[in-house]
Amino acid sequence: MKCCQQFLTVSHRATILGLLLLSGCAAVGPDYQRPDAPLPTDYPEAAGTAGPAAPAAPMEQRWWTLFHDPALDRLIEQALIDNQDLQLAVSRVAEAEAVVREARAAFYPAIDLAAGDNRSRSAKTATSGPIVQNRHTLTLSTAFELDVWGRLRRANESALAQALASRYARDTVRLSIAGLTANQYLTLRAYDAQLAVTQDTIKSREGSLHIVRNRVEAGLVSPLDLHQSEGSLAAAKAQLASLRQQRALVEHQLALLVGEPGLTISPGDLSQLPLPPPPPSGLPSKLLEARPDVRQTEQELVAANAEIGVAKAAFFPTISLTGSLGAQSPELNDLLSRPANTWSMGWELVTPLFDAGRIVAQVDQATARREQAVAHYRKTVQTAFKEVNDALASLRENANGEQAQAAQVEAAKKTLRLARVRYEAGYSGYLEVLDAERTVNDALLSHIATRQSRLIATVDLFKALGGGWEGDVGQW
Repeated sequence: MKCCQQFLTVSHRATILGLLLLSGCAAVGPDYQRPDAPLPTDYPEAAGTAGPAAPAAPMEQRWWTLFHDPALDRLIEQALIDNQDLQLAVSRVAEAEAVVREARAAFYPAIDLAAGDNRSRSAKTATSGPIVQNRHTLTLSTAFELDVWGRLRRANESALAQALASRYARDTVRLSIAGLTANQYLTLRAYDAQLAVTQDTIKSREGSLHIVRNRVEAGLVSPLDLHQSEGSLAAAKAQLASLRQQRALVEHQLALLVGEPGLTISPGDLSQLPLPPPPPSGLPSKLLEARPDVRQTEQELVAANAEIGVAKAAFFPTISLTGSLGAQSPELNDLLSRPANTWSMGWELVTPLFDAGRIVAQVDQATARREQAVAHYRKTVQTAFKEVNDALASLRENANGEQAQAAQVEAAKKTLRLARVRYEAGYSGYLEVLDAERTVNDALLSHIATRQSRLIATVDLFKALGGGWEGDVGQW
Protein backbone atom coordinates (compact mmCIF):
# COMPACT_ATOMS: atom_id res chain seq x y z
CA MET A 1 0.00 0.00 0.00
CA LYS A 2 2.94 2.31 0.73
CA CYS A 3 4.27 1.84 -2.78
CA CYS A 4 0.87 2.83 -4.17
CA GLN A 5 0.82 6.06 -2.18
CA GLN A 6 4.21 7.05 -3.52
CA PHE A 7 2.86 7.19 -7.05
CA LEU A 8 -0.38 8.97 -6.26
CA THR A 9 0.14 12.61 -7.16
CA VAL A 10 -1.75 15.43 -5.51
CA SER A 11 -3.94 15.79 -8.59
CA HIS A 12 -4.83 12.10 -8.52
CA ARG A 13 -5.78 12.30 -4.88
CA ALA A 14 -7.89 15.42 -5.42
CA THR A 15 -9.68 13.80 -8.35
CA ILE A 16 -10.54 10.62 -6.45
CA LEU A 17 -11.62 12.60 -3.37
CA GLY A 18 -13.88 14.75 -5.54
CA LEU A 19 -15.43 11.67 -7.11
CA LEU A 20 -16.09 10.16 -3.69
CA LEU A 21 -17.77 13.38 -2.55
CA LEU A 22 -19.94 13.39 -5.64
CA SER A 23 -21.22 9.93 -4.74
CA GLY A 24 -23.07 11.48 -1.82
CA CYS A 25 -25.24 13.72 -4.00
CA ALA A 26 -29.00 13.44 -3.99
CA ALA A 27 -30.42 10.61 -6.09
CA VAL A 28 -32.15 11.50 -9.34
CA GLY A 29 -35.79 10.65 -9.82
CA PRO A 30 -38.90 11.50 -7.77
CA ASP A 31 -39.05 10.85 -4.04
CA TYR A 32 -42.05 8.76 -3.01
CA GLN A 33 -45.24 10.46 -1.85
CA ARG A 34 -48.38 8.50 -1.03
CA PRO A 35 -51.06 9.26 -3.63
CA ASP A 36 -54.47 10.50 -2.59
CA ALA A 37 -57.14 7.82 -2.30
CA PRO A 38 -60.15 9.75 -0.95
CA LEU A 39 -62.65 7.71 1.07
CA PRO A 40 -65.50 8.55 3.45
CA THR A 41 -64.36 9.04 7.04
CA ASP A 42 -66.27 5.98 8.23
CA TYR A 43 -68.40 3.16 6.85
CA PRO A 44 -72.06 3.95 6.11
CA GLU A 45 -73.08 0.36 6.84
CA ALA A 46 -71.63 0.61 10.37
CA ALA A 47 -73.85 3.54 11.32
CA GLY A 48 -76.56 1.39 12.88
CA THR A 49 -74.36 -0.97 14.87
CA ALA A 50 -74.23 -0.87 18.62
CA GLY A 51 -71.28 0.05 20.79
CA PRO A 52 -68.90 2.99 21.18
CA ALA A 53 -66.73 4.34 18.39
CA ALA A 54 -63.85 2.15 17.30
CA PRO A 55 -60.20 3.10 17.89
CA ALA A 56 -58.38 4.47 14.88
CA ALA A 57 -55.62 1.85 14.65
CA PRO A 58 -56.25 -1.83 13.92
CA MET A 59 -54.00 -4.76 14.61
CA GLU A 60 -53.85 -8.41 13.62
CA GLN A 61 -55.01 -10.89 16.23
CA ARG A 62 -55.97 -14.54 16.40
CA TRP A 63 -59.54 -13.47 15.67
CA TRP A 64 -60.78 -17.01 15.09
CA THR A 65 -60.41 -17.78 18.82
CA LEU A 66 -63.44 -15.55 19.44
CA PHE A 67 -65.64 -18.40 18.17
CA HIS A 68 -64.46 -20.42 21.19
CA ASP A 69 -64.20 -23.65 19.20
CA PRO A 70 -61.06 -25.73 19.90
CA ALA A 71 -61.48 -27.68 16.66
CA LEU A 72 -61.54 -24.45 14.61
CA ASP A 73 -58.50 -23.12 16.49
CA ARG A 74 -56.58 -26.32 15.81
CA LEU A 75 -57.44 -26.37 12.10
CA ILE A 76 -56.41 -22.76 11.48
CA GLU A 77 -53.18 -23.09 13.45
CA GLN A 78 -52.31 -26.18 11.43
CA ALA A 79 -53.21 -24.45 8.15
CA LEU A 80 -50.90 -21.54 9.00
CA ILE A 81 -48.04 -24.04 9.31
CA ASP A 82 -48.65 -26.71 6.66
CA ASN A 83 -50.62 -24.99 3.90
CA GLN A 84 -48.58 -25.19 0.69
CA ASP A 85 -49.79 -21.85 -0.71
CA LEU A 86 -48.44 -20.22 2.43
CA GLN A 87 -45.15 -22.10 2.10
CA LEU A 88 -44.88 -20.73 -1.44
CA ALA A 89 -45.42 -17.18 -0.15
CA VAL A 90 -42.78 -17.69 2.56
CA SER A 91 -40.28 -18.83 -0.09
CA ARG A 92 -41.01 -15.71 -2.13
CA VAL A 93 -40.20 -13.59 0.91
CA ALA A 94 -36.85 -15.36 1.24
CA GLU A 95 -36.16 -14.74 -2.45
CA ALA A 96 -37.01 -11.02 -2.15
CA GLU A 97 -34.79 -10.62 0.91
CA ALA A 98 -31.92 -12.20 -1.03
CA VAL A 99 -32.49 -9.66 -3.81
CA VAL A 100 -32.16 -6.88 -1.20
CA ARG A 101 -28.82 -8.29 -0.04
CA GLU A 102 -27.66 -8.43 -3.65
CA ALA A 103 -28.66 -4.79 -4.20
CA ARG A 104 -26.85 -3.67 -1.05
CA ALA A 105 -23.69 -5.50 -2.14
CA ALA A 106 -23.39 -3.07 -5.07
CA PHE A 107 -22.43 -0.32 -2.59
CA TYR A 108 -19.16 -2.11 -1.83
CA PRO A 109 -16.20 -2.82 -4.10
CA ALA A 110 -15.80 -6.31 -5.50
CA ILE A 111 -12.32 -7.77 -5.06
CA ASP A 112 -11.12 -10.57 -7.33
CA LEU A 113 -8.06 -12.76 -7.05
CA ALA A 114 -6.45 -13.98 -10.29
CA ALA A 115 -3.49 -16.33 -10.63
CA GLY A 116 -1.96 -17.64 -13.81
CA ASP A 117 0.96 -19.62 -15.17
CA ASN A 118 1.91 -19.29 -18.83
CA ARG A 119 4.77 -20.79 -20.86
CA SER A 120 5.29 -19.54 -24.42
CA ARG A 121 7.77 -19.99 -27.31
CA SER A 122 8.49 -17.26 -29.81
CA ALA A 123 9.19 -17.96 -33.46
CA LYS A 124 12.76 -18.24 -34.78
CA THR A 125 14.00 -15.07 -36.52
CA ALA A 126 16.95 -14.21 -38.75
CA THR A 127 18.87 -12.78 -35.82
CA SER A 128 17.85 -15.10 -33.01
CA GLY A 129 16.58 -18.53 -32.35
CA PRO A 130 13.27 -19.39 -30.68
CA ILE A 131 12.85 -18.10 -27.13
CA VAL A 132 10.94 -20.01 -24.46
CA GLN A 133 9.49 -17.82 -21.69
CA ASN A 134 7.69 -18.47 -18.44
CA ARG A 135 5.17 -15.97 -17.00
CA HIS A 136 3.72 -16.34 -13.52
CA THR A 137 1.10 -13.84 -12.29
CA LEU A 138 -0.79 -13.19 -9.06
CA THR A 139 -3.17 -10.20 -8.99
CA LEU A 140 -5.81 -8.66 -6.73
CA SER A 141 -8.15 -6.40 -8.69
CA THR A 142 -11.15 -4.27 -7.77
CA ALA A 143 -13.75 -2.15 -9.50
CA PHE A 144 -16.20 0.16 -7.75
CA GLU A 145 -18.99 2.19 -9.32
CA LEU A 146 -19.49 5.55 -7.64
CA ASP A 147 -23.19 6.13 -7.00
CA VAL A 148 -22.99 9.78 -8.07
CA TRP A 149 -26.51 10.01 -9.47
CA GLY A 150 -28.20 7.58 -7.06
CA ARG A 151 -28.77 4.69 -9.46
CA LEU A 152 -27.65 2.15 -6.88
CA ARG A 153 -29.56 3.88 -4.09
CA ARG A 154 -32.77 3.86 -6.13
CA ALA A 155 -32.22 0.22 -7.07
CA ASN A 156 -31.75 -0.62 -3.38
CA GLU A 157 -34.89 1.37 -2.52
CA SER A 158 -36.84 -0.61 -5.11
CA ALA A 159 -35.51 -3.97 -3.90
CA LEU A 160 -36.32 -3.14 -0.28
CA ALA A 161 -39.87 -2.10 -1.20
CA GLN A 162 -40.34 -5.32 -3.18
CA ALA A 163 -39.15 -7.31 -0.18
CA LEU A 164 -41.66 -5.53 2.06
CA ALA A 165 -44.36 -6.14 -0.55
CA SER A 166 -43.55 -9.86 -0.52
CA ARG A 167 -43.91 -9.90 3.27
CA TYR A 168 -47.29 -8.23 3.05
CA ALA A 169 -48.23 -10.68 0.28
CA ARG A 170 -47.37 -13.48 2.69
CA ASP A 171 -49.54 -11.85 5.36
CA THR A 172 -52.36 -11.56 2.80
CA VAL A 173 -52.08 -15.27 2.11
CA ARG A 174 -52.10 -16.00 5.86
CA LEU A 175 -55.24 -13.93 6.34
CA SER A 176 -56.89 -15.52 3.31
CA ILE A 177 -56.04 -19.06 4.44
CA ALA A 178 -57.32 -18.40 7.95
CA GLY A 179 -60.55 -16.97 6.49
CA LEU A 180 -61.01 -19.83 4.03
CA THR A 181 -60.41 -22.41 6.74
CA ALA A 182 -62.90 -20.71 9.05
CA ASN A 183 -65.52 -20.45 6.30
CA GLN A 184 -65.09 -24.08 5.27
CA TYR A 185 -65.31 -25.17 8.90
CA LEU A 186 -68.49 -23.16 9.44
CA THR A 187 -69.92 -24.66 6.25
CA LEU A 188 -69.07 -28.13 7.57
CA ARG A 189 -70.84 -27.36 10.84
CA ALA A 190 -73.84 -26.06 8.90
CA TYR A 191 -74.05 -29.38 7.09
CA ASP A 192 -73.82 -31.14 10.46
CA ALA A 193 -76.79 -29.10 11.68
CA GLN A 194 -78.73 -29.77 8.46
CA LEU A 195 -77.95 -33.48 8.76
CA ALA A 196 -79.29 -33.46 12.33
CA VAL A 197 -82.47 -31.71 11.14
CA THR A 198 -82.87 -34.19 8.29
CA GLN A 199 -82.38 -37.17 10.60
CA ASP A 200 -85.07 -35.78 12.91
CA THR A 201 -87.28 -35.28 9.87
CA ILE A 202 -86.78 -38.92 8.86
CA LYS A 203 -87.71 -40.10 12.36
CA SER A 204 -90.78 -37.88 12.32
CA ARG A 205 -91.86 -39.12 8.90
CA GLU A 206 -91.25 -42.72 9.90
CA GLY A 207 -93.62 -42.12 12.82
CA SER A 208 -96.15 -40.53 10.49
CA LEU A 209 -95.85 -43.48 8.11
CA HIS A 210 -96.56 -45.89 10.96
CA ILE A 211 -99.71 -43.94 11.89
CA VAL A 212 -100.89 -43.72 8.28
CA ARG A 213 -100.32 -47.44 7.70
CA ASN A 214 -102.42 -48.30 10.75
CA ARG A 215 -105.20 -46.01 9.60
CA VAL A 216 -105.15 -47.52 6.09
CA GLU A 217 -105.27 -51.05 7.52
CA ALA A 218 -108.21 -49.97 9.69
CA GLY A 219 -109.97 -48.63 6.60
CA LEU A 220 -110.08 -45.09 7.95
CA VAL A 221 -108.17 -43.46 5.10
CA SER A 222 -107.34 -44.16 1.49
CA PRO A 223 -104.13 -46.00 0.43
CA LEU A 224 -103.26 -42.71 -1.30
CA ASP A 225 -102.22 -41.32 2.09
CA LEU A 226 -99.87 -44.30 2.53
CA HIS A 227 -98.15 -43.69 -0.82
CA GLN A 228 -97.79 -39.99 -0.09
CA SER A 229 -96.24 -40.72 3.29
CA GLU A 230 -93.81 -43.24 1.77
CA GLY A 231 -92.80 -40.70 -0.87
CA SER A 232 -92.23 -38.04 1.75
CA LEU A 233 -89.97 -40.39 3.75
CA ALA A 234 -88.00 -41.35 0.64
CA ALA A 235 -87.46 -37.65 -0.20
CA ALA A 236 -86.04 -37.03 3.29
CA LYS A 237 -83.64 -39.97 2.91
CA ALA A 238 -82.48 -38.65 -0.48
CA GLN A 239 -81.92 -35.26 1.14
CA LEU A 240 -79.82 -36.97 3.83
CA ALA A 241 -77.62 -38.67 1.23
CA SER A 242 -77.08 -35.38 -0.64
CA LEU A 243 -76.10 -33.56 2.57
CA ARG A 244 -73.63 -36.31 3.49
CA GLN A 245 -72.00 -36.02 0.09
CA GLN A 246 -71.68 -32.24 0.37
CA ARG A 247 -70.26 -32.52 3.88
CA ALA A 248 -67.64 -35.00 2.66
CA LEU A 249 -66.55 -32.61 -0.11
CA VAL A 250 -66.16 -29.75 2.36
CA GLU A 251 -64.17 -32.01 4.68
CA HIS A 252 -61.84 -32.88 1.79
CA GLN A 253 -61.37 -29.17 1.03
CA LEU A 254 -60.48 -28.55 4.67
CA ALA A 255 -57.91 -31.36 4.47
CA LEU A 256 -56.29 -29.59 1.52
CA LEU A 257 -56.27 -26.23 3.31
CA VAL A 258 -54.62 -27.58 6.47
CA GLY A 259 -52.21 -29.81 4.55
CA GLU A 260 -53.45 -33.07 6.08
CA PRO A 261 -54.77 -35.55 3.49
CA GLY A 262 -57.20 -37.98 5.06
CA LEU A 263 -58.40 -35.48 7.66
CA THR A 264 -61.64 -36.46 9.40
CA ILE A 265 -63.68 -34.17 11.62
CA SER A 266 -66.23 -35.44 14.09
CA PRO A 267 -69.78 -34.10 13.69
CA GLY A 268 -70.61 -30.94 15.59
CA ASP A 269 -73.43 -28.46 15.93
CA LEU A 270 -73.47 -25.03 14.33
CA SER A 271 -75.86 -23.67 16.94
CA GLN A 272 -73.24 -24.23 19.66
CA LEU A 273 -70.86 -21.68 18.11
CA PRO A 274 -71.24 -18.34 19.93
CA LEU A 275 -71.52 -15.29 17.73
CA PRO A 276 -68.83 -12.64 18.25
CA PRO A 277 -70.21 -9.28 19.41
CA PRO A 278 -71.32 -6.82 16.73
CA PRO A 279 -68.76 -4.29 15.50
CA PRO A 280 -68.77 -0.91 17.22
CA SER A 281 -70.27 2.09 15.52
CA GLY A 282 -68.14 4.70 13.79
CA LEU A 283 -65.57 2.36 12.28
CA PRO A 284 -62.95 4.69 10.73
CA SER A 285 -61.88 4.01 7.17
CA LYS A 286 -58.26 4.43 8.33
CA LEU A 287 -58.56 0.86 9.58
CA LEU A 288 -57.92 -0.18 5.98
CA GLU A 289 -54.28 0.84 6.37
CA ALA A 290 -53.78 -2.35 8.39
CA ARG A 291 -54.83 -4.60 5.51
CA PRO A 292 -51.77 -6.44 4.22
CA ASP A 293 -52.94 -6.23 0.59
CA VAL A 294 -53.19 -2.43 0.86
CA ARG A 295 -49.69 -2.29 2.34
CA GLN A 296 -48.44 -4.64 -0.36
CA THR A 297 -49.75 -2.49 -3.21
CA GLU A 298 -48.27 0.63 -1.61
CA GLN A 299 -44.83 -0.97 -1.40
CA GLU A 300 -45.15 -2.06 -5.03
CA LEU A 301 -45.86 1.60 -5.79
CA VAL A 302 -42.74 2.65 -3.84
CA ALA A 303 -40.69 0.20 -5.88
CA ALA A 304 -42.14 1.44 -9.19
CA ASN A 305 -41.43 5.04 -8.14
CA ALA A 306 -37.79 4.20 -7.36
CA GLU A 307 -37.37 2.48 -10.74
CA ILE A 308 -37.92 5.87 -12.41
CA GLY A 309 -34.75 7.10 -10.70
CA VAL A 310 -32.87 4.00 -11.87
CA ALA A 311 -33.95 4.70 -15.44
CA LYS A 312 -33.14 8.43 -15.27
CA ALA A 313 -29.65 7.75 -13.92
CA ALA A 314 -28.78 6.27 -17.33
CA PHE A 315 -28.78 9.83 -18.74
CA PHE A 316 -25.67 10.63 -16.67
CA PRO A 317 -22.09 9.34 -16.84
CA THR A 318 -21.10 6.16 -15.05
CA ILE A 319 -17.95 6.75 -12.99
CA SER A 320 -15.93 3.83 -11.70
CA LEU A 321 -12.75 3.46 -9.66
CA THR A 322 -10.44 0.61 -10.64
CA GLY A 323 -7.28 -0.76 -9.11
CA SER A 324 -5.05 -3.79 -9.05
CA LEU A 325 -2.15 -5.04 -6.98
CA GLY A 326 -0.10 -8.08 -7.84
CA ALA A 327 3.10 -9.62 -9.04
CA GLN A 328 4.54 -10.91 -12.29
CA SER A 329 7.70 -12.96 -12.69
CA PRO A 330 9.26 -15.44 -15.11
CA GLU A 331 10.30 -17.57 -12.16
CA LEU A 332 7.81 -18.88 -9.64
CA ASN A 333 10.32 -18.49 -6.80
CA ASP A 334 10.65 -14.76 -7.54
CA LEU A 335 6.88 -14.10 -7.76
CA LEU A 336 6.64 -12.69 -4.24
CA SER A 337 9.82 -10.65 -4.40
CA ARG A 338 9.68 -6.84 -4.52
CA PRO A 339 10.92 -6.43 -8.11
CA ALA A 340 7.97 -8.57 -9.27
CA ASN A 341 5.33 -6.22 -7.75
CA THR A 342 2.85 -4.55 -10.08
CA TRP A 343 -0.03 -2.16 -9.39
CA SER A 344 -2.45 0.13 -11.12
CA MET A 345 -5.09 2.64 -10.01
CA GLY A 346 -7.43 4.91 -11.89
CA TRP A 347 -10.92 5.97 -12.70
CA GLU A 348 -13.16 5.61 -15.72
CA LEU A 349 -16.06 7.68 -17.00
CA VAL A 350 -18.58 6.38 -19.53
CA THR A 351 -21.39 8.65 -20.73
CA PRO A 352 -24.06 8.07 -23.35
CA LEU A 353 -23.79 10.16 -26.52
CA PHE A 354 -26.41 8.67 -28.83
CA ASP A 355 -28.84 5.83 -28.21
CA ALA A 356 -31.74 6.66 -30.58
CA GLY A 357 -34.08 7.44 -27.65
CA ARG A 358 -33.55 4.17 -25.76
CA ILE A 359 -33.06 5.81 -22.35
CA VAL A 360 -36.04 8.15 -22.87
CA ALA A 361 -38.18 5.12 -23.73
CA GLN A 362 -37.00 3.33 -20.59
CA VAL A 363 -37.87 6.34 -18.43
CA ASP A 364 -41.30 6.52 -20.07
CA GLN A 365 -41.83 2.82 -19.37
CA ALA A 366 -40.88 3.25 -15.71
CA THR A 367 -43.18 6.27 -15.41
CA ALA A 368 -46.07 4.34 -16.97
CA ARG A 369 -45.49 1.45 -14.57
CA ARG A 370 -45.61 3.90 -11.67
CA GLU A 371 -48.96 5.25 -12.92
CA GLN A 372 -50.24 1.69 -13.19
CA ALA A 373 -49.13 1.07 -9.61
CA VAL A 374 -50.95 4.24 -8.49
CA ALA A 375 -54.16 3.04 -10.13
CA HIS A 376 -53.72 -0.41 -8.59
CA TYR A 377 -53.19 1.11 -5.14
CA ARG A 378 -56.29 3.29 -5.38
CA LYS A 379 -58.41 0.41 -6.64
CA THR A 380 -57.16 -1.82 -3.82
CA VAL A 381 -58.14 0.80 -1.24
CA GLN A 382 -61.57 1.28 -2.83
CA THR A 383 -62.13 -2.48 -3.06
CA ALA A 384 -61.17 -2.86 0.59
CA PHE A 385 -63.69 -0.18 1.57
CA LYS A 386 -66.38 -1.98 -0.46
CA GLU A 387 -65.58 -5.32 1.16
CA VAL A 388 -65.94 -3.86 4.65
CA ASN A 389 -69.28 -2.29 3.73
CA ASP A 390 -70.44 -5.56 2.15
CA ALA A 391 -69.52 -7.54 5.26
CA LEU A 392 -71.23 -5.05 7.57
CA ALA A 393 -74.42 -5.12 5.49
CA SER A 394 -74.39 -8.92 5.30
CA LEU A 395 -73.79 -9.20 9.03
CA ARG A 396 -76.67 -6.86 9.87
CA GLU A 397 -79.21 -8.27 7.44
CA ASN A 398 -78.37 -11.91 8.18
CA ALA A 399 -78.89 -11.17 11.88
CA ASN A 400 -82.31 -9.70 11.07
CA GLY A 401 -83.09 -12.61 8.77
CA GLU A 402 -82.09 -15.19 11.37
CA GLN A 403 -84.39 -13.61 13.90
CA ALA A 404 -87.30 -13.63 11.45
CA GLN A 405 -86.62 -17.22 10.42
CA ALA A 406 -86.54 -18.34 14.04
CA ALA A 407 -90.10 -17.02 14.33
CA GLN A 408 -90.98 -18.79 11.08
CA VAL A 409 -89.66 -22.10 12.46
CA GLU A 410 -91.79 -21.78 15.58
CA ALA A 411 -94.90 -20.95 13.53
CA ALA A 412 -94.23 -23.87 11.17
CA LYS A 413 -93.88 -26.31 14.07
CA LYS A 414 -97.19 -25.14 15.55
CA THR A 415 -98.83 -25.54 12.16
CA LEU A 416 -97.50 -29.11 11.88
CA ARG A 417 -98.83 -30.04 15.32
CA LEU A 418 -102.29 -28.72 14.43
CA ALA A 419 -102.25 -30.44 11.03
CA ARG A 420 -101.50 -33.79 12.66
CA VAL A 421 -104.26 -33.32 15.22
CA ARG A 422 -106.73 -32.41 12.48
CA TYR A 423 -105.67 -35.38 10.35
CA GLU A 424 -105.95 -37.89 13.20
CA ALA A 425 -109.36 -36.44 14.08
CA GLY A 426 -110.47 -36.84 10.48
CA TYR A 427 -111.00 -33.13 9.82
CA SER A 428 -108.40 -32.83 7.02
CA GLY A 429 -106.55 -34.94 4.49
CA TYR A 430 -102.97 -36.14 4.74
CA LEU A 431 -101.87 -33.61 2.12
CA GLU A 432 -102.19 -30.91 4.77
CA VAL A 433 -99.79 -32.82 7.03
CA LEU A 434 -97.32 -33.32 4.17
CA ASP A 435 -97.36 -29.63 3.37
CA ALA A 436 -96.76 -28.72 7.05
CA GLU A 437 -93.86 -31.22 7.28
CA ARG A 438 -92.18 -29.75 4.19
CA THR A 439 -92.63 -26.24 5.58
CA VAL A 440 -90.96 -27.18 8.88
CA ASN A 441 -88.09 -28.92 7.11
CA ASP A 442 -87.50 -26.01 4.74
CA ALA A 443 -87.76 -23.44 7.55
CA LEU A 444 -85.22 -25.29 9.69
CA LEU A 445 -82.76 -25.63 6.82
CA SER A 446 -83.17 -21.98 5.87
CA HIS A 447 -82.64 -20.92 9.47
CA ILE A 448 -79.39 -22.89 9.60
CA ALA A 449 -78.23 -21.45 6.25
CA THR A 450 -78.89 -17.91 7.46
CA ARG A 451 -76.96 -18.50 10.68
CA GLN A 452 -74.11 -19.89 8.59
CA SER A 453 -74.21 -16.77 6.40
CA ARG A 454 -74.14 -14.59 9.49
CA LEU A 455 -71.09 -16.37 10.86
CA ILE A 456 -69.35 -16.24 7.48
CA ALA A 457 -70.12 -12.52 7.26
CA THR A 458 -68.35 -12.15 10.61
CA VAL A 459 -65.29 -13.92 9.18
CA ASP A 460 -65.47 -11.73 6.07
CA LEU A 461 -65.50 -8.61 8.24
CA PHE A 462 -62.40 -9.77 10.10
CA LYS A 463 -60.67 -10.39 6.77
CA ALA A 464 -61.84 -7.10 5.26
CA LEU A 465 -60.43 -5.17 8.22
CA GLY A 466 -57.10 -6.99 8.08
CA GLY A 467 -57.81 -8.99 11.26
CA GLY A 468 -59.80 -6.61 13.48
CA TRP A 469 -58.97 -3.50 15.49
CA GLU A 470 -57.21 -2.76 18.75
CA GLY A 471 -58.64 -2.02 22.13
CA ASP A 472 -61.33 -3.73 24.16
CA VAL A 473 -64.17 -2.37 22.04
CA GLY A 474 -66.29 -5.36 21.11
CA GLN A 475 -63.43 -7.65 22.22
CA TRP A 476 -62.46 -8.31 18.60
